[in-house]
Amino acid sequence: MPRIKSKKKSTQSELHERDGDEHTSPASSAMEDNDVLIDEGEQASNASLDLILRELREFRKDNDVQLRGIREDINKTNTRVEEAEERIKDAETRIQTNEEAVTEMLKLHIEMDAKLTDLEGRSRRENIRIHGVKEGSEDDAPSMVGFVEHLLRHKLELPESAEVRVERAHRALVPKPPPNAAPRSIVAKMASYRTKEEILKLAWQKRGFEYLGNKVNLDHDYAPEVLKQQKEYAEVKSVLKEKKIRFQTPFPAKMRVFYPEGPVLYGSVEEATSNLAKRGFPVTVIKRPETIMEQIRHLTWRTTRKTRGQMSKDRTRDYNEKLQAFRRQEQE
Repeated sequence: MPRIKSKKKSTQSELHERDGDEHTSPASSAMEDNDVLIDEGEQASNASLDLILRELREFRKDNDVQLRGIREDINKTNTRVEEAEERIKDAETRIQTNEEAVTEMLKLHIEMDAKLTDLEGRSRRENIRIHGVKEGSEDDAPSMVGFVEHLLRHKLELPESAEVRVERAHRALVPKPPPNAAPRSIVAKMASYRTKEEILKLAWQKRGFEYLGNKVNLDHDYAPEVLKQQKEYAEVKSVLKEKKIRFQTPFPAKMRVFYPEGPVLYGSVEEATSNLAKRGFPVTVIKRPETIMEQIRHLTWRTTRKTRGQMSKDRTRDYNEKLQAFRRQEQE
């Protein structure tokens, strides 16, 4: 009988265990659900990591392709830059050669211009320029030559034995001015340079003369370039006359001023105005504009000391340094 009870008990226990297996508690089922969720999360995370690694590998491949393309573009750019440098060098050489040629031509032009002015001045050595004679005063004379000879002989009170022979005479070759404007000057070519100098000396001693109510003055017949340079001293002459300071204008375009402490010779209007301004005279300091030669000297190109090979190496090194930031190491 005891054995039968134990069997019953074991049978009940087995039934109870089976019933427990079939009917689990809520806590144990929740734990099993959590384990399942954890397993699914790990699988999802592993899949995400695999996807990320795959995308990184693809991104790296894309970057490698792009970097190769960038390198190729840079190599092409380097080649084009080197070609451009060669062309620029040739252009600079040509420009420098042209500048040197233009400079030499300008020097020659300046020398020829100075010689031309000198020759023109020498061709006018026997000429006298008469200023202040009214327009039409010569109409009653048989000729302009006879009118000038009669005017000089009588107004300068030359003796009958003095030779006053005029070869040619005419008004200045400019348009006839209106009635109330200043008359044109008369250019008279004397027979000899000595006669011309004597007449001018006498006219300067008399400080000119009056003719038909006008003040008439005599002077040398300068070349137009010399007259242009002398006109630049107009303001200086006016100031010196107001201060009652004596001055002279030697040929071609200089000025000698007789200051109380001694005479001073100025070679140009720039020098004269600058010195007068320093002395306290109310004059405008004149600064001559730059000549074409001076402008060319300022704009002349200067070649650099680096050679083309050195410039190419420096440029390649700079490119490599910039690309180093985007380049991945093999271990990465």
